[in-house]
Amino acid sequence: MLDDDSLLNIFSLYRPLILDEREATNGEILDGGKWSCEQWWYTLAHVCRRWRYLMLGSASHLRLSLVCARGTPVAAMLSNSPPLPLIIDHLNEDNDITTEDVEGIILALRHRDRVRRVRFRNPIPILQKLVVALDGGFPILEYLLIEHQSYLEPANTHNTSLNIPATFRAPNLRYLVLMNFDIPIGSPLLTTMENLVTLSLDLIPPSAYFHPNALLQRISLVPQLEMLGISFSSHFPSGDIERQLLRTPITTVHVTLPNLRWFGFRGASAYLEVLLPWITFALLEKLQIYFFNQLTYSTPHLQQFMGTAGNLRLNTATLTFSEEHFHVRALPHKEAKAQTLSMVLSGRHLDWQVASAAQVFHTLGTVYSAVEHLTLKYYRHPISSEWSNEADHAQWRELFRTFSNAKTLVMDGGLVGQLSRSLQPAEGESPTDLLPELHELSYHSTDASDDAFFRFIDARQKADRPVTVIHL
Repeated sequence: MLDDDSLLNIFSLYRPLILDEREATNGEILDGGKWSCEQWWYTLAHVCRRWRYLMLGSASHLRLSLVCARGTPVAAMLSNSPPLPLIIDHLNEDNDITTEDVEGIILALRHRDRVRRVRFRNPIPILQKLVVALDGGFPILEYLLIEHQSYLEPANTHNTSLNIPATFRAPNLRYLVLMNFDIPIGSPLLTTMENLVTLSLDLIPPSAYFHPNALLQRISLVPQLEMLGISFSSHFPSGDIERQLLRTPITTVHVTLPNLRWFGFRGASAYLEVLLPWITFALLEKLQIYFFNQLTYSTPHLQQFMGTAGNLRLNTATLTFSEEHFHVRALPHKEAKAQTLSMVLSGRHLDWQVASAAQVFHTLGTVYSAVEHLTLKYYRHPISSEWSNEADHAQWRELFRTFSNAKTLVMDGGLVGQLSRSLQPAEGESPTDLLPELHELSYHSTDASDDAFFRFIDARQKADRPVTVIHL
């Protein structure tokens, strides 16, 4: 009974949201959302002939696509469907992709003028077969994600970096996410993508290392970038990088990225310190940093940069100490899923991790002072007693000074002994020198640790700054 225009309006409203950044994690945002939702119109097209003809006649308006996913009979679908744009979605988290799936992907990629979006996450032997098929021009390709996940490989597999064919062209590409690719920053692949809004180059191998000059020159050509991620392989000796940076000064012009909302970096702090003074991020909302194992950290430019990033909202932070690294995650509020700020300091020993965190936080204290809810997690190695050496109390206290506005503190039971001693005020110190705004302390207790914080709680009570203890 409805006219065609009303039906088309209803169909448009029925189209599901593929990605809701308000509800997604950072990983889900970078992956591009739930592409399986692009099959939304399949059921409607089977309701009746009129609906089917109306939808196919307005395919561009409704952005209809055919989805090639795991188990899709691609040859049959292409033979029995109209020539709609193709979405190739194989974001596998395991190693069960079949030979038929690989053949279907390669067949779909041969229809270069129809491929709209592509994403693979597979072991290297499979990716090597698929990447070869990316030769030639893909005129409507908008999104390309290719990731090699090392945990998918057998233990004896040699990690070989990948490379996209030199003939690959995608003039309308807006999202490019690559992991472990041997692509120089000045390659034709990266110099002809003026429409990019997302660029993430992850685990860049040593053979593709580039100087900050080259990166600045490249991103100066894409001022509309909204997400930028640069992650180097851990194989780079930090001393070699520092010597190279000293020998080769920055010669490019200052770069302004007015639309950038998300920046991620993994590598040596010296590289980031050289890079940051030459970039302006006016609207930055998310920052991710991973520093390799270092003895000392000098980050004055990072401090200045974070101090001017007014959109980095920090309310809730979790500090995690594990076997391989220290990780701090900060959220804009307790219920948020996507992190506003993520920082990882690589290091294998607890005392080293605490000392490194105290050193970095001392520099960045003004940023973390906004945190109101603080959680400390501790993943103790079941075998190595060396990893879990007790950290210096002075370093713990220096770390806590960063969070001057924390109102709640939650900690794992494995840290109770160390922190109960570190929080006790020394002779001549005020009990409110550390965590002056704290009013609630929660921890996993045992019979032996029920009163671990007695002296701290008693001192706060006498100072008229009471703290409520909750045993989890």
